[in-house]
Amino acid sequence: MKILHIISGLPIGGAEMMLYKLLSVIDRDIFEPIVISLTDYGSLGNNIKNLNTPVYKMEMNAGFPNPFKVWRFIKLIRKINPELIQGWMYHGNLAALLAKWVLPNHVPLLWNIRHTPDDLKKEKCTTARVIRIGARLSAQPDQIIYNSKVSEQKHELLGYDNKNKSIIPNGFNCEQFKPFDNAKSRLRHSLDLKKDTLLIGLVARFHIMKDHVGFLHSAGKLNKTYPEIHFVLVGQGVDENNHLLIKLIEDLKIRENIHLLGKRMDVDEITAGLDIACSSSSWGESFSNAIGEAMTCGVPCIVTDVGDSARIVGESGIVVKPGDRKAFADAMVRLIKMSPEERLGLGKLARNRIIKYFSLNLVVKKYENMYQNLLNMKH
Repeated sequence: MKILHIISGLPIGGAEMMLYKLLSVIDRDIFEPIVISLTDYGSLGNNIKNLNTPVYKMEMNAGFPNPFKVWRFIKLIRKINPELIQGWMYHGNLAALLAKWVLPNHVPLLWNIRHTPDDLKKEKCTTARVIRIGARLSAQPDQIIYNSKVSEQKHELLGYDNKNKSIIPNGFNCEQFKPFDNAKSRLRHSLDLKKDTLLIGLVARFHIMKDHVGFLHSAGKLNKTYPEIHFVLVGQGVDENNHLLIKLIEDLKIRENIHLLGKRMDVDEITAGLDIACSSSSWGESFSNAIGEAMTCGVPCIVTDVGDSARIVGESGIVVKPGDRKAFADAMVRLIKMSPEERLGLGKLARNRIIKYFSLNLVVKKYENMYQNLLNMKH
């Protein structure tokens, strides 16, 4: 069964990684996936090609689409002639709807929404417009998939169709993300730190909704009482070239305790080396991949109550109100005061929770069942 996935682009991000993970384990005896990126190959294009999956790039720009590129897209859709189309994220969903319209026969269409819009005023103008257009057209897809309950609720408040919908959470590879024997000592060695240094981490690209500023303020509060604790920040734009972050770190007088590692390909090993993992997002988060990965590595987490974060961590972590820097710092203190054995126990609880509810194989099975059901209805 030929399944066409249409996505805005292929940088390393939550939706893009979920598409990559889905393609890495989907049953190739039944499904033949193909990917169209509306922009370029990004960081993940070659990785997806290495999964024996054709990837096409449309090289469209943001803003008003070039008619020639749209025509090229339409010709490609007709040539591929898929049996099912799945859009990813808002622009990908609208392009997937166009793809459905230009095919001569009825093809089932899935929309995949992976964001929680808290307030459209906080979104870029173009994104807000596309979200509103999506609401008007949301009765067209055969099924809308959300990756969190909160995302579903927020979109329905914005006028998204509430009939054909389902929630499929993000899935995690429990073989790739796991507690590594030497992860802690390796990470400390690479940062030139003592073996017993306690490390608190934040894995997130630099974006206002991830609230790096709030996290660093909490780190600053904590530093006054626990000057020996260090903080590791990983993600695109989170490096020494980020003058805003550097200035804030210097103003907070925590330069010696902060490690900005930027975009990394060994996030699994870095995450497994942490003692505590954090998500400080103030809005927009739907289902945090970084938190799911940390839990899979057996690391206890502190999260803000945004999207489905509270549901993901359950009893295995601490949930605080978004934007409450003091509460976030207090949560860090609670975990710091635990013995290493107690933190290890929480980490085991976290990993077991992911295995039980959010393992990649479970999640991919849900996609496969949905594809089968829609294709069966078609025939």
